Amino acid sequence: MAYAALLSLKHLLEHTLDHDYQYLILDEKQQIESLLQKLCFLQDFLDHSPQKSSETIDCLESQIRDAAYEAEDIIESHITDRVHEESASKSGDSFTPFCHQLEEVIEEIDSIKKRVEKIKDDNDVQDLQTRTEPSQPASSGKSSMVGLDDDIMEIKVRLTRGSSSIETLSVVGMGGIGKTTLTRKVYDDEKIVQHFDIRAWVTVSQNYSARELLLGLLDSMKKTTDKVREKSFEELADYLYKNLKGMRYLMVLDDVWDTNVWDNVKRLFPNDNYGSRIMMTTRLENVAGYENSCSPHHMRFLNEGESWNLFCENVFGKDGCPTELKQIGKRIVQNCRGLPLAIVVIAGLLSKATKTQHYWTYIGENLSSAIASNDDNCSKILSLSYKHLPHHLKGCFLYIGIFPEDYVIIVSKLVKLWIVERLLKPERSKSLEDVAREYLLELVDRNLILVHEKSSMGKIKGCRIHDLLRDFCVREAQREKFFHVNNMGLCGISEGTKVRRLIIHSYRKLNDLDICLHNMRPRSVLNFDLKHYHPLEIFINPRLLSVLDKKTVRIIEFPVNLRYFAFELRFGRSFPASLLYLLRNLQIFVCENLGSINLPLEIWEMRQLRHVKFWEVVLPDPPSAETEGKKSFIVLDNLQTLSNVVNFRCTEEVIQRIPNLKRLKISFKRGAVLERGYYCLNNLVHLLKLESLSCSIISSLSFWKNIAFPISLKKLSLKNCCLPWEDLTIVGSLPNLHVLKLLWYSFDGLEWEPNEGEFLQLKYLMLADINLENWIADSIHFPSLEHLVIEQCRYLKEIPSGIGEIPTLESIEVSLCGDSVVTSAKQIQAEQQSLGNDDLQVRIVNQS
Repeated sequence: MAYAALLSLKHLLEHTLDHDYQYLILDEKQQIESLLQKLCFLQDFLDHSPQKSSETIDCLESQIRDAAYEAEDIIESHITDRVHEESASKSGDSFTPFCHQLEEVIEEIDSIKKRVEKIKDDNDVQDLQTRTEPSQPASSGKSSMVGLDDDIMEIKVRLTRGSSSIETLSVVGMGGIGKTTLTRKVYDDEKIVQHFDIRAWVTVSQNYSARELLLGLLDSMKKTTDKVREKSFEELADYLYKNLKGMRYLMVLDDVWDTNVWDNVKRLFPNDNYGSRIMMTTRLENVAGYENSCSPHHMRFLNEGESWNLFCENVFGKDGCPTELKQIGKRIVQNCRGLPLAIVVIAGLLSKATKTQHYWTYIGENLSSAIASNDDNCSKILSLSYKHLPHHLKGCFLYIGIFPEDYVIIVSKLVKLWIVERLLKPERSKSLEDVAREYLLELVDRNLILVHEKSSMGKIKGCRIHDLLRDFCVREAQREKFFHVNNMGLCGISEGTKVRRLIIHSYRKLNDLDICLHNMRPRSVLNFDLKHYHPLEIFINPRLLSVLDKKTVRIIEFPVNLRYFAFELRFGRSFPASLLYLLRNLQIFVCENLGSINLPLEIWEMRQLRHVKFWEVVLPDPPSAETEGKKSFIVLDNLQTLSNVVNFRCTEEVIQRIPNLKRLKISFKRGAVLERGYYCLNNLVHLLKLESLSCSIISSLSFWKNIAFPISLKKLSLKNCCLPWEDLTIVGSLPNLHVLKLLWYSFDGLEWEPNEGEFLQLKYLMLADINLENWIADSIHFPSLEHLVIEQCRYLKEIPSGIGEIPTLESIEVSLCGDSVVTSAKQIQAEQQSLGNDDLQVRIVNQS
C-alpha cells in the first residue's frame, strides 16, 4: 500500500500548503515543499515499476508506506495542536516547532529515494521482472464441466457458422469462473475437431514473450523441433504463417492480459476465407472487446442446480449425496455464489475428509478460510487479478473489503469514502468524483466488481464483490496494515498496535472495544454492525480521526480532523456552532436522523464541504459581506450535493456561494412564507452545473410561477406541486433532461397531452401516485424514451399504444395500477413481439 500511502500524504501536503499555511513557520513550510518533491519522485517510480512483486520491490514499498504514514501522523498531529492553541489563545506565538520530528522522516525518505535512484541507474528494475517461462499448451485430457450446456452450444455455433472471413471470439469473466474449462470443452468437442483442419492452444499469462507464444502455438500443432526452437521471432512467425496458410484453423490464446498480445500476433494468422477462428480467454473487458469481429461471450455464474451437480460430482462421483448431508451441503454450495473455482476447491477438500454432519457444518461456517488454507492455486488465481492492477487502483480495490459479506455497496458512498481516504490520483479538468467513477468502471471491466443495480440515469448505483475476492481483500489489507476488520472481537490485534482503519462488523464486549480503540488511535472508524441499535460509546482518541461512519456509535470527545462524518444527532435538533467551527476539513456531512435539524451560520465558512445530506435540514441565510464589513465572502466551490433543505431561500447571495452544485434536494412545507418571490426560485437557473433536482412543494401554487430550471439539468423529481398539466411544458423544453419523476400529486388534472418537440432527450419517465385518467401520447412525444415506470396511478385508464412504437423503448414496469393499465402494457408487448421486437420487457409487480 505504498502508493496509497504516498497519495494520501501528497493530498495532505498540498492541502497544508494551500489551506493551513497560517499554522506553519517558515522552516516547516520549506520542509513540506521539499518533502512534496521527493514524494513525486517516489510516486513516479512506483507508476513505472513492475506490477509483479519481487523481494526488493516489496521491501521498498513497505519502507515507503511506513515513512509516509509517519510523516502524515506528525504533520496532522501538530496542525491539530495548533488549531486548538489558536482557538484557546487566538495567537500563534506559542506554536511548538515540529521541524526536528519531520526532519527524521525526511531523512528516511531521502534514504529510500537514494536506493530507488540506484535501482533506476543500474537498470535493476528490468532485472526485477519475472522472466517469461515458455508457455505450455493446455492438457489434452477431457475437461470436466457441469452445466453451461447452452453456453457451449452457443460458442460452437459461433465458431462453425457465420462469416467465412477470420473472426475472433473472446470469453471473458472473473478469475475462477471457468473460462478456460469452458473453452477447453469446446476445443476438445468432436464436432469442433472435425470442423477445423488445425487447432492450437497456448496459455499467454501476464508476463509473456511473443517468441515463446509462437513456440507454444507450434508446440500445440506438433510442428517444433530442436532446429525450429533456434529460429528467431521473425523466422518463427513466417513458419507459423506458412503452416496455417490454406487451412481452416482454430487458435486459442488462453489467459490474455494485454491488448498488445493481439497487436503482436494478428498479422501471423492468414485470412483465406475458410472460416478460421481465434478464441481468447481474458478477465479484462478492454482486451475482450479489442478489435474483435464479434461480441465477447460473458461467463455467468452457475445457477443453484448447476452448482449442486458440480459439487456432488467432485465429492461423491457417481454416488449420490447422503440424505443427512444434503441440507448442509446445499448451504455450503450456496455460499460459493456460483463460482466454479470455489465449488471445486471446497468439494476437493470434503471428498478427502470424513463425511460427517459435524465436520461439514464446521466447513460451512468457515468456508472462506477453508478454501484459502487448503488450495494455494485458488489464492494464486484470485491474487493474479490484484497483482495486475495498476498501482492507483490497488488501494481502491482493497478498500472494498471493508464492507460485510453479501453487502450491496452503495456506489455514491463508496465514491465519497475513496475521496476522503485520499486514495484517488487527481486529474486535471476532472472532479475527484468523476475520477472515482472511472476507477469503479475499470474495476468492473476487470471483472473484480459486479454490477448489482443501475440508477435511472444509467450509472452504477449498487455493486457487489464475490465473497472469495472480498476475503482476499481483507487478508491483503491486514497484511499491508491498510485496515483491520473486527468480527465479534478484536482478535489478531496485539496490544499497542496502531490500526489505521478499523472496520466494525459486530462486537460482543463493549468495554474491550472501548479500551482497544483508545489505544489504537485509528484514523478511520466505520461501523456496519446492524444488530446493536443502542448507542455504543467509544472513547476514541480524536487527534487524528478523519473518517467516522458511526450509525449507532457515540463518541465522547469531538474529533477536529474529520473529513467524513456520518452520524445520528443525539443532542437536540440544532447542531452546535462550536463543533462546526472545529470541523474545518469536513468534506462529507451526513446525518441519518428523522426530522429537521437547524445548522448555524458557520456552515457557510466550511470551504472543504463536498456533500451535505440530511433527512431535513434548515440552512440559515448567509451573512452578506457588507453586514460583516468585508469586501468578499467565502465561496463553497467544492460543494456538489445539498440535500434535503427545507424552505430553501435561493437568493443571489446563496447561489454565489454554491456555484458548482450538481445535486440539490429541496422541500417547502405548509406554513412557509407565501409572499411571491420570497424564496427566489427563479434563481435556480443560475446554478449552471446543476444536474439533479428534487423539489417537493406542500404550499402555494405561487411557488411554481417563480421557478426556473438551468439547461444543465439531467434529472428532475417533482412532488406535491398539484400543478395543471399544461405547465409541464417548462420541464419538457429542458434540452438535457434524461430522467423525469412525477410523484405524489405533482400534477393535477384528468388529462395530459404533451406537446410535440418536447422531452427530446428523456430516457426515463416515472409516473407515481398522480391524479391522471387519460394520457394522450404517441412515439413522437418521447422519441428517446428507454424506460417507463407507472406506480399507483389508480385512475389511469391505459398506457397509450403509441408508446410501444418508440424505437428506443426497452422496458415498461407497472405496479399497483388498475387492470386496464396492466392489459394495455401486455398488449403493447404482444404487438411489438408480432413485429419481431422481442427486446421490450414488461414487468408487472405488486398487483393483487
